Amino acid sequence: MADAKADIKYEIIENVAVISESSSGWKRELNLVSWNGREPKYDLRDWDANHLRMGKGITLTKDEVESLREALDKVKE
Repeated sequence: MADAKADIKYEIIENVAVISESSSGWKRELNLVSWNGREPKYDLRDWDANHLRMGKGITLTKDEVESLREALDKVKE
């Protein structure tokens, strides 16, 4: 069985923010990423130091990021 991840191509267009870093060196990052040559989307996931390996994550359109920002603004401490 072929590894499905091997067929995925990506280009990190912009590193927006590093959210956190684990003791192993992996970083949870918000990036603008083009997946398989498509229109870039915002992407939140864990990456190794060289951006060669990644964890599971989520991708969001600009509109979804704006909706998320509005929702987070409502979160109280």
